[in-house]
Amino acid sequence: MGKLLNITYSCVQGTFWMYYGVVGTFASVFLLARGYSNSEIGVVLAAGNVLAVILQPVLADFADRSRKVSLNGIIQLIVIVMMIMTLALCALQKKSLALTVIFVLLLAWHTILQPLINSLSFKLQESGFHVSFSMARSIGSLCYSVLMAVTGTMVERCGVQVLPVSGEAVLLMLLISMILTKRQFDWAKAAGHSDGMVSEAIRETADQQEINLKDFVMRNKVFVLVNVGVIGIFFSNQVLNNYMIQIVTNVGGDSEDMGRILSVMAFLEIPAMVGFDSLRKRFSCQFLLKVASVGFTVKIAVCWLAASVGMIYFGQLFQLVSFGLFLPAMVNFIDEIMSKGEAVKGQAFFTTMVTVTSMISSLIGGVILDLSGARMLTLVATVATALGALIIIASVDRIGKGRS
Repeated sequence: MGKLLNITYSCVQGTFWMYYGVVGTFASVFLLARGYSNSEIGVVLAAGNVLAVILQPVLADFADRSRKVSLNGIIQLIVIVMMIMTLALCALQKKSLALTVIFVLLLAWHTILQPLINSLSFKLQESGFHVSFSMARSIGSLCYSVLMAVTGTMVERCGVQVLPVSGEAVLLMLLISMILTKRQFDWAKAAGHSDGMVSEAIRETADQQEINLKDFVMRNKVFVLVNVGVIGIFFSNQVLNNYMIQIVTNVGGDSEDMGRILSVMAFLEIPAMVGFDSLRKRFSCQFLLKVASVGFTVKIAVCWLAASVGMIYFGQLFQLVSFGLFLPAMVNFIDEIMSKGEAVKGQAFFTTMVTVTSMISSLIGGVILDLSGARMLTLVATVATALGALIIIASVDRIGKGRS
């Protein structure tokens, strides 16, 4: 029964990241075909991130404190709203205010879903069975990588209309996965109760405190500092995601090289995520966060020093010990150090910092590229990442459960 619960949750992660591939990665392709300029696309993407930053903590606070609506129910409701909006994309063929608003909302809702789905893995453990976030997240990376190869070909042959159609199909699979996960959770929880398998998580939830956002920040000052470090190290990650084509072109590459490099990046996330549960048995999450921070720094530094496409490929090898290690380590670390009343807020705070970084890197990165070129951008990203790594290394061991 526990295995089935892990399978359904892995389907949730897989379909979630497939939708990001369709709407997030191909956002520029879709909007350009609808008549938007590059600057207008930048505004749309930034607006989606801003709205997500505003709404994330509010929704996380509601999810933590709600007694009437379950976390699973909140996610399902958001997915249904996104299905309606995605369907509307099929009907809107030209640039318009309606298309802009809908796309901004889709980007925001998808970003907001991420911490809720991450937290769901720990909520599911109230059934008495272990649910592996790292394994499920690795399935997400695998599904994303496979879909990107297929979607690129489909868009080339059928046009951008295939994007909202694919997005609708993926959201339907996500909704079905959520329903099946809820069903497996209920069955597993009932079986656990009948066998006397009441997990510690259930007992903690019974004593859950209601903690507002102000109290959360005051109780977790060092955690907030760690997330300042997250802004630094994820700056380089977002630069590589947003401006890889400019970086590759600067050393003689082309769009084909860019596609292959991003594909390699996605696949190299998987080993660390798959093996994360084994790593946790030998190393603390704090130690793994430190290692990953150094990995981020080395990866972007290699890209800064690169004089060829081959060097950039080599730099991506550090994806094994950067993003692929950092994400599951951070998600599990938050669950370890925080009470059940704070857990969703903690995940949302981390995701918000990543979203803030995406806004900063998009705006600053474009300006630096126009003024000084790709080499200066990777240098700035290297410095920012190194500073972020130092903050995390210096502060992460100072956090204790229930304390600042």
